[in-house]
Amino acid sequence: MSNEKLNKYNEKRKFSSTPEPKGNSSKNSDKPIFVIQKHNASNLHYDFRIEIDGVLKSWAIPKGPSTDPRKRRLAMPTEDHPMKYADFEGVIPKGNYGAGEVIVWDNGTYENLKENNSPTVEESLKEGHLTIWLNGKKLKGGYALIRTSKGKDERWILVKMKDDEADARRNPTSTENNSVLSGKTIEEVKDE
Repeated sequence: MSNEKLNKYNEKRKFSSTPEPKGNSSKNSDKPIFVIQKHNASNLHYDFRIEIDGVLKSWAIPKGPSTDPRKRRLAMPTEDHPMKYADFEGVIPKGNYGAGEVIVWDNGTYENLKENNSPTVEESLKEGHLTIWLNGKKLKGGYALIRTSKGKDERWILVKMKDDEADARRNPTSTENNSVLSGKTIEEVKDE
């Protein structure tokens, strides 16, 4: 599989001074995965990543995902990441792109909510409206990614769909701060 999709990722990193994985495009599992990483860079945000065609398509979500269907979350597209990044936790050193602490806040698999997978996830992204079901440890249920502008200033929003997993009272980004892999918080990773 071609690694052209990861050119931007590789160009932005100095692998001699960052612990981030240098990766190739690859298929990870039978079901596509998603990962949400809490990232304390210049601003605290959440990186929402979904497996598509051997890479992790990625969006930075400043306020993090919500379980309340009334709340729309800005999602700024970032470069594709290698599949190995799904397990990355640690500190990106100062002087490197994205410097700061990273934990895996949530992860799991996802499913396309389009009947008979038509359109596919890839086609839905090109059309600017993707609906998926997350089977995560913290987040479950339907989520929509909707493109609100194209071009240089491309923007998306992430919205929780109205389903049995929706909960306007729950605020997991405030109350569930630990990594689903290590159990550590951002602060604990920083102090290592």
